[in-house]
Amino acid sequence: MNRLPACCTPLRYHWPLPRPVPGAVLASCAFDPANLAADDFQRAGIVPSASLQRSVAKRQAEYLAGRVCARAALQRLDGRDYVPGSGADRAPIWPAGIRGSITHGKGWAAAVVAADGACKGLGLDQEALLDDERAERLMGEILTPAERERLDRSELGLSVTLTFSLKESLFKALYPLTLQRFYFEHAEVLQWSADGMARLRLLTDLSMQWRHGAELQGQFCLEDGQLLSLVCA
Repeated sequence: MNRLPACCTPLRYHWPLPRPVPGAVLASCAFDPANLAADDFQRAGIVPSASLQRSVAKRQAEYLAGRVCARAALQRLDGRDYVPGSGADRAPIWPAGIRGSITHGKGWAAAVVAADGACKGLGLDQEALLDDERAERLMGEILTPAERERLDRSELGLSVTLTFSLKESLFKALYPLTLQRFYFEHAEVLQWSADGMARLRLLTDLSMQWRHGAELQGQFCLEDGQLLSLVCA
């Protein structure tokens, strides 16, 4: 039987975001690379790749925590025992008929899964909230000219962090559907509100279905300086 790695806290099943996705399951845990034990992968029943075995403790712990969350979410969804592997593009490989996404940040990991019929794509991303000084430095790389014009400078750190995170979630939701990479300049956040809802628009053609001008809904929450966003395509 698979056991919880020493570097991970007990799993939590919850939905911190403002609007549930029908049928979706989100599992999360905290993790500490300092507590990574030599047998943690074996304990969890997860086989690390050769490159992962050579990586630093932080990378090993965040990968392990993310996969533990993914397996737990799938077990809660439909009872299957499955750990997503990684493709050549490093994206998780989900079972047929499943949409999912994994995220990990500073000491916290989560995964969300849903059956194919609930949504076409799922993207989940966690980011530490930028302070205003760093947000000022980074916003030229993250925001389009139109987004900079709409920017509320009274909430600079939140606005830039949220734009970054929503675009990451958008990529995670659409890349498995289109297999086309796109970047910060290829999407824009049209609006977001204090209730945790947001609206995005594609600024490039990715496929016949996902074309320039397509709009999608996003959502987010903020807790203890950490921002979590989700896009359901």
